Amino acid sequence: MKLSRAYPSTIFALAFLFLFSCADAPDQPKEVTGKNVPEWAQNVVWYQIFPERFRDGDPSNNPVAEQINAPDGWEITPWGSDWYAQAEWEKNMDDIYRPVFFRRYGGDLQGVMDKLDYLQDLGVTAIWFNPIFDAVSMHKYDASAYHHIDRHFGPDPEGDVEIMKQEDPSDPSTWQWTSADLLFLDFLEEAKKRGIRIIIDGVWNHTGRDFWAFRDIIEHGEDSRFAEWYKITEFSDEFEDGFNYEGWWGYRGLPEFTEVGDDLHPEVKAHIFAVTERWMAPDGDPSRGVAGWRLDVAEELGHTFWRDWHEHVRSINPEAYTVAEIWTDKALDFVSDDMFNAVMNYRFTYATHEFFIRQSIDAQTFSERISVLLDDFPKPVNLAMQNLMDSHDTERLATQIVNADREFKDDTIVRTPGNDYDIRKPTDEENEVLKLVSLFQFTWKGSPMVYYGTESGVWGADDPDDRKPMIWPDIEYDDEVSHRWGRERPRDTVEFNHDLHQWYTKIAEIRHSVDALGSGFAEFLPTGDNERTTAFVRYINEDQFAIVVLNRDENPVQINIEHEFLTGNLTDLISGDTVDVQNGQMQIEIPSVTGMVLIP
Repeated sequence: MKLSRAYPSTIFALAFLFLFSCADAPDQPKEVTGKNVPEWAQNVVWYQIFPERFRDGDPSNNPVAEQINAPDGWEITPWGSDWYAQAEWEKNMDDIYRPVFFRRYGGDLQGVMDKLDYLQDLGVTAIWFNPIFDAVSMHKYDASAYHHIDRHFGPDPEGDVEIMKQEDPSDPSTWQWTSADLLFLDFLEEAKKRGIRIIIDGVWNHTGRDFWAFRDIIEHGEDSRFAEWYKITEFSDEFEDGFNYEGWWGYRGLPEFTEVGDDLHPEVKAHIFAVTERWMAPDGDPSRGVAGWRLDVAEELGHTFWRDWHEHVRSINPEAYTVAEIWTDKALDFVSDDMFNAVMNYRFTYATHEFFIRQSIDAQTFSERISVLLDDFPKPVNLAMQNLMDSHDTERLATQIVNADREFKDDTIVRTPGNDYDIRKPTDEENEVLKLVSLFQFTWKGSPMVYYGTESGVWGADDPDDRKPMIWPDIEYDDEVSHRWGRERPRDTVEFNHDLHQWYTKIAEIRHSVDALGSGFAEFLPTGDNERTTAFVRYINEDQFAIVVLNRDENPVQINIEHEFLTGNLTDLISGDTVDVQNGQMQIEIPSVTGMVLIP
């Protein structure tokens, strides 16, 4: 089946002339009202899925050695194998960590489809997929094509390749739907039936070397019609490819697209616009498309591009949600009415880590740092922020707690042989800290995001150890007994953590059942001299509110809470206990490393 809408070559020509004329236009003052933040995105529970590691629903479509340029002897890695144990083919490689990036476990779209009921029961209402476009790597940030779902995520990889050969990838009027594409569209429909929206990862800054336009340059050199698409610095036979080029952060495996001023090259831009429309409005129907986009390395592309792209997105679907990967205060430069709705809220992550995990700041400092984040944006934007504690780019939340003395995102430790970083399984006591952190995440202003497997007991260091296969109750797993650097370590049982799973299900249910937690205002409350105890109120009005108290102290703490809303008795949704209120005040004794959610 072909796309019903054609994109004549004249569009590319007009885009070229118009965009070059605007490339050097000065940046315009931005406005931030939150008017373009879709209402549905202001109260969701996010779940991030790394597709290759979530679930193998169709073993017949597993990757093959030729497609991923695998080393000799390569084979699919068993889902339940010890993460740090090396297969025979891995032992032949000179770098201890390098083989991990060639591993494939067989995760695919059918696997996610099979677990939609699991996600619905967990309380998930929106999913962000890491890249799912056709690519050589397991992470898919090195796209071979944007207009097709990865061949090995669908039911017929070989057939999909034959369909791709019939197309001119530069001409959207020739694009067809592969079996993987159609399965994805079916998946969107099944998710919609369960009230789950889907956003996908857009990587518009760079591609892989296998991207169809880059391959054409390798084949035709300076004569390639796509020679200007990439940052090629020199054509010469002295280079292996016949030319030299710039890769993302110097990595040649990810060649960067050409930028013109504050914009992308117009032909690249037109291609990305066509891809955007394909997935947002399949065959011209926005009701069948994705609900939005997460944009990789957003700050590495200019504002002109992002403004034009967002105008295009909102012309297709005004209710689309866009979220940028921004780790710093640069979030202030990319969230506005004409650009992104929100960002991955890593500033929230840093502050939360320092108070609950590293314990390097006290409750007063923590409340100030978190409150300042709310001052940056209007309410609709703050409600739509993705409040996360871990992702494919960080240590797992459980492992952050195991290594609580370290700063969040300490990149120097993961692949350093001499470090003392602890890779063991968390203890029950450490999982209680995880519960407290997640309780704050699910009750504070913004939309909580769970990285796949955090709720089932997955632990691991930073990339690539944060991308272990999902732990499922119906799969038998080997104990973890190996160590990447050959050191002694405890024997750790790998199994589905029913207690954590029940906890996440419970706090998601609490969030969905208490309107004030999803859409209310937020205000920290005094807790006296308790440096490790924090409290806040989420409220819509005096009748709809929740008081949240979180004790990070290793000892029980007694605190007094006073607020104008307090009348009658309050019920703790965590324990079920009742708290008496007298004259607008209540006295609470809260156990160590415990939280309370009190409602009228």
